[in-house]
Amino acid sequence: MNHMPHHGWDVSLDPHTVPVFLWLQWAHRRSLQPMQPTLARHALSSAEFDLLATLRNAEPDYTLTPSQLLEQMLLTSGGLSKVMAQLEARGLIARLCRDDDRRIKPVRLTTDGQALIEQAMADAVAKAGAWLRTALSGEELTQLTGLLQRVAEADVPDENAPTACSGAQ
Repeated sequence: MNHMPHHGWDVSLDPHTVPVFLWLQWAHRRSLQPMQPTLARHALSSAEFDLLATLRNAEPDYTLTPSQLLEQMLLTSGGLSKVMAQLEARGLIARLCRDDDRRIKPVRLTTDGQALIEQAMADAVAKAGAWLRTALSGEELTQLTGLLQRVAEADVPDENAPTACSGAQ
């Protein structure tokens, strides 16, 4: 059979990577399901949770520019602006002004935002962890973590990089 169950893509395109790519997407979607009730309890959308968590990872002062946020998140600039406006209205983030360049307005996690994301993350990890432990042993989780880390840290080829001309020595 050349089609994986659940999606019907032809794995003969690349039998080693197509299944990995598709199962990673499927696992990601499945991993978000146990988190939805937790996010709802904390009155956060997935995008708001992602933005707060991204700022929380920007130690030591929990501040990033909108451009840095866009690089780290899967949002359009319009989507980012909307999410930032919602979180700012709730007092969870603050937009700052830079003296050296007024066009750049860094985004900082507020004390309330930090408290909320810390609690929401702890609750989400507990739910997602319980789900993962139903599928994998501790040893398998450690192995999967190592493999995913290697993939995440691998350099992505630059499609715009110059290549040697045909016939070049």
